[in-house]
Amino acid sequence: MYPYISLTEEEIQEMLQTIGVEKLEDLFADVHDNIKFDRDLDIPEAKSELEIAKYFNNMANKNVTTNDKACFMGGGAYDRYIPSAVGRLTSRSEFYTSYTPYQPEISQGTLRYIFEYQTMMANLTGMEYSNASLYDGGTAIMEAALMTIDKARKKKIVIAGTVAPEAIEILKTYSHARGYEVIVAPMKNMLTDMEELEKIVNDEVGTVIVQSPNYYGYIEDVEKFEKITHSIKKNYLVLSTDPISLGIMKKPADYNVDVCVGEGQSLGIPLSYGGPYLGFLTFNKEFIRKIPGRIVGQTEDRDGLRSFVLTLAAREQHIKRDRATSNICSNQGLNVLAAAIYMSLLGKQGIREVAVQSTQKAHYLYDKLLATGKVKKLSDAPFFDEFTIGFEKSADEVKKALYDADILGGIGLSRCTGDEQDGLIIAVTEKRTKEEMDRFVKVMEEVL
Repeated sequence: MYPYISLTEEEIQEMLQTIGVEKLEDLFADVHDNIKFDRDLDIPEAKSELEIAKYFNNMANKNVTTNDKACFMGGGAYDRYIPSAVGRLTSRSEFYTSYTPYQPEISQGTLRYIFEYQTMMANLTGMEYSNASLYDGGTAIMEAALMTIDKARKKKIVIAGTVAPEAIEILKTYSHARGYEVIVAPMKNMLTDMEELEKIVNDEVGTVIVQSPNYYGYIEDVEKFEKITHSIKKNYLVLSTDPISLGIMKKPADYNVDVCVGEGQSLGIPLSYGGPYLGFLTFNKEFIRKIPGRIVGQTEDRDGLRSFVLTLAAREQHIKRDRATSNICSNQGLNVLAAAIYMSLLGKQGIREVAVQSTQKAHYLYDKLLATGKVKKLSDAPFFDEFTIGFEKSADEVKKALYDADILGGIGLSRCTGDEQDGLIIAVTEKRTKEEMDRFVKVMEEVL
């Protein structure tokens, strides 16, 4: 099969001549030499299709999945139960082959499920509108920040240090390019230091961002965030939250937040080794012309029948680039569909049940770990389904012991904070069993 590419040399030369280029290397003339790969790939010159298939199957079998080990990892991606109907329906050809709905007359199915998703997300968060949609939770935070700071016409963004580290990095990257300053409010006892936050937020700040439950699992004082934020004129509050937590917690709208965002992976989307995921963004009417993504609306056709249209599209694929609010957002159609199906299947009571079970199991494991006397309590704040413990040993050493016992043990604390204090950020979903949690505790007792 060498060189594993179906094109012949003659075909390659024909394509190069068509575009007016002499050789393949000319296509990469703008790439600097110091980052070019300057040798042939280290692969055998000849392998049969059968041999190649076997090689990659053996490589794939080295992967460890949540079917092999009990997963206590979180940090925005959670091992939740996905009803079989979700995968069955999203795999139907009319869904997985459909593209962006440019023509409403032939896209009624796609437009309808987007409309239903938007409606359910608005109901879940209590906000007036929902877009559809963004790449992931980190992207959603960044887009919400740029949307609100642009409306505020200011230059400073404050983000809590308890927000997901990758989201903070994404925000810094995009803000730097736009000329905005990002100020990270310090953390104290796994929560935002509110005294320091009050000192940081002033008239130059146009956006304040908080995550609750935060990255370390704990519930932030969103009411106090709201008072501090809205004490300044033209200053907007963005709340990032776990949609499953809203099964038992107050709606973001009840806190008077301006924009609510988050990671929607928990809504029926597989872990898939890191994606693709679903960033949701819900907001109030004043931001309707600033949002990235799209909004589907409901109307009537000429026969008076219920129908759907693309009411607002702010992507560069739809409108002039200089008028687009974002050029990276995507409909993430199948993920929106999966979330809509998941929420429809579970309903209000089902989402509440998932939230209750996750909370009860997380507190069971937390209490059992504290009872060993070998871990440190790092915060007295309430938590949802995730919490952080401290200990003297290296988190990598503890995680290795858990891994050997068929447990994916959590996220290392010091890697996130940079502090000397190490520990684990541990997530417990409705899938975890008492036997798995008791085994977790037993291994922790032995290794510590």
